[in-house]
Amino acid sequence: MRRDYVGRFAPSPTGPLHAGSLATALASRLDALAHGGRWLLRIEDLDPPREVAGAATAIVDALARLGFAHDGPVLHQSRRHALYQQAFEQLRTAGLVYPCCCTRREIADSVTARQRHREAVYPGTCRNGMAPGRTARAWRLRVDDAVIAWDDRNGRRHEDRMADEVGDFVLRRADGLWAYQLAVVVDDHAQGVTDIVRGEDLVGSTSRQILLQRLLGMASPRYLHLPVVTGSDGEKLSKQNGATAIDPQRPDDALNTALAHLGLPAVAAGPAPDTAGPAAGTVGPASDTDEGPAAGDTSRRQARQARFWSAATRAWQASPWFATAGRT
Repeated sequence: MRRDYVGRFAPSPTGPLHAGSLATALASRLDALAHGGRWLLRIEDLDPPREVAGAATAIVDALARLGFAHDGPVLHQSRRHALYQQAFEQLRTAGLVYPCCCTRREIADSVTARQRHREAVYPGTCRNGMAPGRTARAWRLRVDDAVIAWDDRNGRRHEDRMADEVGDFVLRRADGLWAYQLAVVVDDHAQGVTDIVRGEDLVGSTSRQILLQRLLGMASPRYLHLPVVTGSDGEKLSKQNGATAIDPQRPDDALNTALAHLGLPAVAAGPAPDTAGPAAGTVGPASDTDEGPAAGDTSRRQARQARFWSAATRAWQASPWFATAGRT
């Protein structure tokens, strides 16, 4: 086991916790428990126009009710603008950032997307300066001739020629909002994250993040990308294709559905034996001073949670996800 392991779950508050985000949260926490490491919770609230009021609190509360216990305080990206500005200035001072006036339509008209789920590659229109009279709409990172090769913990090897396959990508939008790529790199480094477990829809972001890590002098974590939960239309599950909020009052159903998506066996419902203590990272037993039915309910809930996390962690350790990654 890796005692220095630090994992994290970092949802965006664009809606409630649903089956797709729960599967990712479960995989990331099980990986941390399996490695004897720490598991952090971060709210990526950098895009107010897309956020749903109260969603951040609802996500944190739902995870707690399902027995997810994070290490340390919840980190909110909306409170960390100064750190992103510092990293941005470091890159700009090195001549790696430039203003861009291109609209999405202009970019789309000039190139063809590689495939359905990939962005169009930016053609470098503003790399040597904007057209006269135009105003910057974004700031982009020069990728130059960088080639990023990396190994996914799922056994796949990736190699991206950044100029041909990604292009110069946005670090800050015209409205002043920071791009996901920069913020996540800064925060993963600041929090000491060593392992990232997330959906395969983010595979395309990994080479960008590794490039930023190298340019900023930061170590790169290990990455494990998992299949995403899909809706009836075959696309990644979201509120647009019918995702519904997880019901924390039915934890067994929600958690076992997530286990099934990960190819892991269900954990049977029912109370744990009286001798069973909480698994690492779970809420501890009720206080000796607790009395009455409420205290009994709390104790039984904690015992069930302990039983679930212990059994699910063993299942993860026996799974191909853990075996492929190695037990370093």
